[in-house]
Amino acid sequence: MAIRATVARFPIDEDAREASGIPWGITLTPFAAADEEGIPPSEGAAGHLLPRCENCWGYLSTECELDQWSWTCALCGALNGFTSEASEKYVNGSRAEDGSGSAEMRSSFVDLEMNEEGLEGMEARPVYVAAVDLSSSEEFLELTKSALLAALEALLPGSLFGLLTFSHKIGIYDVQGPIPVVKNIFIHPDSDGESPINLEDAMPLLSFLAPVEICKDRIAAALETLKPTTSWERTTAAGQGMDGVLLGGRGFGVAMDALITYLSSEYGNTFALARVFAFLSGPPDYGAGQLDTRRYGEQYASKGEDADLALLPEQTPFYRSLAATAVQAGVCVDIFAVTNEYTDLASLKFLSIDSGGSLFLYANTDDSTLPQDMYRMLSRPYAFNCVLRLRTSTDFKTGHSYGHFFPDPKYENVQHIICCDSFATYAYDFDFTGNEGFSRHMEGAVIQMAFQYTVVVPQGGQSNAGANSADKSKYITKRRLRIRTIRYLAAASVKEIYQGVDPEVVLSILVHKVILASLEQGVREGRMLIHDWLVVLTAQYNELFRNIHADVSFSECPQLQPLPRLVFALMRNPLLRFHEEGVHPDYRIYLQCLFSALEPSSLNRAIYPMLTSYSTPDKQAYPRHSLSRAALITSGSPIFFLDAFTNLIVYYSSTADPSLSFPPPHDCLLRSTINWLKKERSITPKLTFIRGGQDDASLFENYLIEEQDVDGTGLPGAASAMGFVSFLDEITREVVDYRST
Repeated sequence: MAIRATVARFPIDEDAREASGIPWGITLTPFAAADEEGIPPSEGAAGHLLPRCENCWGYLSTECELDQWSWTCALCGALNGFTSEASEKYVNGSRAEDGSGSAEMRSSFVDLEMNEEGLEGMEARPVYVAAVDLSSSEEFLELTKSALLAALEALLPGSLFGLLTFSHKIGIYDVQGPIPVVKNIFIHPDSDGESPINLEDAMPLLSFLAPVEICKDRIAAALETLKPTTSWERTTAAGQGMDGVLLGGRGFGVAMDALITYLSSEYGNTFALARVFAFLSGPPDYGAGQLDTRRYGEQYASKGEDADLALLPEQTPFYRSLAATAVQAGVCVDIFAVTNEYTDLASLKFLSIDSGGSLFLYANTDDSTLPQDMYRMLSRPYAFNCVLRLRTSTDFKTGHSYGHFFPDPKYENVQHIICCDSFATYAYDFDFTGNEGFSRHMEGAVIQMAFQYTVVVPQGGQSNAGANSADKSKYITKRRLRIRTIRYLAAASVKEIYQGVDPEVVLSILVHKVILASLEQGVREGRMLIHDWLVVLTAQYNELFRNIHADVSFSECPQLQPLPRLVFALMRNPLLRFHEEGVHPDYRIYLQCLFSALEPSSLNRAIYPMLTSYSTPDKQAYPRHSLSRAALITSGSPIFFLDAFTNLIVYYSSTADPSLSFPPPHDCLLRSTINWLKKERSITPKLTFIRGGQDDASLFENYLIEEQDVDGTGLPGAASAMGFVSFLDEITREVVDYRST
């Protein structure tokens, strides 16, 4: 559980918070294997017996004061009594000189097993279902087959796998016999979301879900039978749609509704969590849940509508409602959209992110990393049926919470996460509960994160090497409670706040805020929010340091110095660029979903890529350059490596010595760096090698954002029409105006 705060020391009161101009909050990666310092949790048992405060329900921790028969809650200060057994365990046991005391008294970061009636030790087989779009091309299906074959290699023995297809009909496959058998259920174009035939009536669920370790070859054989629906089939089935427009026959909404209902019958019996992989080649346009993609086009010019605002909200609540059904059924949905056609991900995204899944977008099949992403996603551990609760000491509280979860309808600051891997990150910002702020006599502010989750583990644990093959395919669920308690001291001054700023976490909070502003009021509002924030921060910094002339480089405070570049890069990012600059609305939605789940260091790399240089493939020249052509010229280095999180680019200068190996050899330092970065990523980055003067270098040059008018659009008021120096000049002028008012 990694927790990072925007500031190392919290503001002492509201005046200090406002005077600093720094967002006050934290980011949290609850299922990370270690904390932000790389230290793993202290493991223990009987988490369900851990004492809790009778006043605020916080958990006993190392931050609490203990005496023989009672303990004082570190969050609210309430006094709580110990039973004789608890006193022996937590008071006398904590004094053991050999360090054998309970985990919760050894560390402020603990991971405790729980015994929960009806769950602990329940046999559970991981269930995975592929839902494949047949209203597609041969190339799409070949890519999907490759991805599913990669997935089959990553799945653990004991997993159950189902194959479903959709177009103008739903196909469900029984692959447990010698020959794959498919049963088709036709979708009525005017259906209200329910399949005309219950899938359970067409095929029992346990015939549909095949054991992977027995049927892997048969599943692969069934995948080879998948063919796109013909234009004749689509025309006959779909007929004429709205206003005479021919519908394509992609009944995704009906298929997903039927599949979730199908799986829900065995939730808690056959499985504790099911993951659905939905492969889409275009927008749902048939039956319930169909989306009107005509809203994307040139009609905004004639109607005077703001495309940056109109294309961001959902056009139908169908998929948000379907996500709620999936959550109740314990079904997590991952959507893989492989298309450059407008698909309205603004509506579809809720089915994935609300159910704990991910949203992937690939522009084409040629260089798609879909198979690698599938394997990577299924190879890492994940938790499910998670409940996340943040508690704070009484002087402050949570303001907003951000991330791919859904809030508990009854309890404040409680979030439910259906599926959570070790990369999934969430964010919170804070407000004071009163005008007094923190007492100057208190010993700091305390936050406590509690994360309850379930994992599926092999029966008998990892050490069950001698078990027979039948036992190896059996899995049981384990419920665990992970708790992290941290005390933060209050800063004595605003300067002390500045000295402890973490720019990466500040960027994370800002990105969440601008995404929210964009969704509610449009991209222009998101851009104004981040721009105005930097102006106010710069003005307040200069006021504090009594600078006569505006210092926009924060020369007296190193921790603030990255912020202008990060804000500039964020405004240059497609997330906040205007519709008329050619930003596809689906790509913007994809970035919103991606950025709002990244941990701070990864997000920082995605917003402001790192550019390093090498004198040879085995020797680094400079660890970091600004993103400008001037950096390429002045460094004199022949090789540059750019890490933009989703893209890794190796660029050889046109003046590089021809004797340098191109591309870099596999056993060199540069390649080792690339391989390590690829291994550490949550998604598969694309690797590109470019030889300057011979290859098209536009992919690399487009990342050199600090130059004036990089892409040549020159649109008035556009993000691309201003270089970094001009941007600083503009901020300087606005700071002067702000201070004069």
